[in-house]
Amino acid sequence: MRYLVRDLLPAFHGEAWVETEHRQKVIKVDRKLMRLRTTFHFVDARGEQVASIVKKALTLHHTILIKQNGEAIGRISKRRFRIFGDRFKVTLRDGRRLRVSGNLWDREFDITDNGTTLAHISRRWFSIRDAYAVDVMYEPDGLLLIILAVCVDHIIEDRKSEQLTDL
Repeated sequence: MRYLVRDLLPAFHGEAWVETEHRQKVIKVDRKLMRLRTTFHFVDARGEQVASIVKKALTLHHTILIKQNGEAIGRISKRRFRIFGDRFKVTLRDGRRLRVSGNLWDREFDITDNGTTLAHISRRWFSIRDAYAVDVMYEPDGLLLIILAVCVDHIIEDRKSEQLTDL
């Protein structure tokens, strides 16, 4: 199934909806900025929080914890230095290690598990400038794959803003 994720508005408090390809609102991504750690809440159409992500403060790598029902179910980290291998490291509570690869700056990348593509993320499908598509190929992990796409997007945008402030 294909989902549309609109980029969050740059404000003290931003929110965006994840919609199906038929424009049905599925998940609201609610960003809380005025906190010690950046937090995103994922709320379903009924208003119930289904997951959250929390950026860990004071880490060498950008690390984001993925939580459901208050328990960590996964972690995604961006390696600051790499010579070979993936730029992102995704570790799930069930022991799986997912791979994020592709053209990350243009939001053209895949999330794979042992060579099997679980999702493809792309800006190419939509004419809306600040949106990207998440094509979920393995529906049981649909929510997790959308969350990982939002995490990668947030880490990339964080890195871009760091580079701008270093000028």
